[in-house]
Amino acid sequence: MSPRKPDANEAQTYRGFYADILHYLRKRTDNASDAADMTQDVFTQWLGYRDQAKVEQPRAFLFQMARNLLRDHWRRQKVRQGVFVEQLPETSEVEVQVNSIQSNEPLARAQQQQHLERLSAVMAELSPRRREALMLHRFDGMSQAQIAEHMGISISMVEKHIASALLHCKRRLEQGSDEEPRP
Repeated sequence: MSPRKPDANEAQTYRGFYADILHYLRKRTDNASDAADMTQDVFTQWLGYRDQAKVEQPRAFLFQMARNLLRDHWRRQKVRQGVFVEQLPETSEVEVQVNSIQSNEPLARAQQQQHLERLSAVMAELSPRRREALMLHRFDGMSQAQIAEHMGISISMVEKHIASALLHCKRRLEQGSDEEPRP
């Protein structure tokens, strides 16, 4: 049995749903192309369900499908970031360097100051939400659950912000260490 073709009213209704779902997913992901792909997946799945069962509230059904796809997306991201976070040392290179320079030697203090300035510049490159999540976690010692509550976002989003911020800082600081020292 071939799927029935939607009439003009139905097609217009689904176009509106498409825009609503795309907007919903864009607000909850960092990547517009991921949101567009997930929106396409919602409607691809919908085509499979549409002829199998009578859905009384198609908008609610489509949004539930979008939420499920979004949850799966976040789980995949969490797994990817979990692998990355496991590869990072428990104490960052920055923390080791800052903690190890405890002498009063002028050269050591100048190097420490330069490193802190570089770290500050790298942190300033982060988006405000990522910077806030990282600072609350690393410098204020808040747990991810506390940060999620404080920022009004999910724990998985906090994890994503922290992992992305750490990756950004690590890459940028490594770039800076490869540069030749200036006289």
